[in-house]
Amino acid sequence: MAVMTKSTTILLVEDDPAEAHLIQHSLDKTDYMLQHVRDGDAAIAYLSGEGAYADRERYPLPRLLLLDLKLPGKSGYDVLAWIRQQAGFEKLPVVVLTGRMETADITDAYDRGANFYLVKPVAFGALQDMVETLKRFLADA
Repeated sequence: MAVMTKSTTILLVEDDPAEAHLIQHSLDKTDYMLQHVRDGDAAIAYLSGEGAYADRERYPLPRLLLLDLKLPGKSGYDVLAWIRQQAGFEKLPVVVLTGRMETADITDAYDRGANFYLVKPVAFGALQDMVETLKRFLADA
């Protein structure tokens, strides 16, 4: 089992500030450090260590990526396809976290290399349950 510390980074790619805040709040009492970007272009820059994200002490590589599909700029699908083409990121766990439960979206996400597809919970308690599931996933990764 992996040892968890605040140095265990999760990268959240989410354009809705309210949803990002809820996810941050649900992770506040965990051993994870959440990094948040608001669009697909910023996600790729973060993962590439480019521009504002060049400082790896401040912006460490994540052990898990939480990825919304509907984003400004590059979509979550574009980010996912980019990740799976990059040396060193082939095994980065990617959890698609979206508001849509459409069969075509699910199939497309898995075809592009998503590890999990989760629909964003509406209630905070359900969000905390989802975070517990993610913690178990990370512990086993």
